[in-house]
Amino acid sequence: MSNRLTAPQRQADLLLYRLYRIHTTAGRLVVHMCESEFGITRREWRILSFLAEREGALSSQLAEHAMLDRARTSRTLSTLAAKKLVVRQPRPSDRREVHVFLTDEGRRLYGEIYPRVAAINRELVAGLDAAQHEQLDAMVDALQAQASRMVAARPQTPIPQDGGD
Repeated sequence: MSNRLTAPQRQADLLLYRLYRIHTTAGRLVVHMCESEFGITRREWRILSFLAEREGALSSQLAEHAMLDRARTSRTLSTLAAKKLVVRQPRPSDRREVHVFLTDEGRRLYGEIYPRVAAINRELVAGLDAAQHEQLDAMVDALQAQASRMVAARPQTPIPQDGGD
């Protein structure tokens, strides 16, 4: 049998497809929880969680971290602001620069959701032993580094945008 990673024979052998299936399959749990219990979309959760780690970030920085275009990020921030989960504050010296902050309600919601998302993550890797956890973590880091090098070698390649939600 040939190695599926270096000599894929069909789509189901492709690493990107296999990783996408894991993301989509397990991600359903997060999407369902966010939508049914908290009334926010996966995209709103992504922006909210990035913002929790980067209070006061510029909306352009949030777009880059969330891999969304600026227009989609702006619409998501408008929705989050309408839900009173974030506030946008223009920089006094340059009103085009908008810093985004979580409201108290946004922080509370993040504090309620994040532990449950982390639990889904723990459950996903529960079938692996400690050594496999370390190996997988190192391999994921190595794959991300290689993917970044590949894109850097092709500067004309646009940043992928999330089309979901």
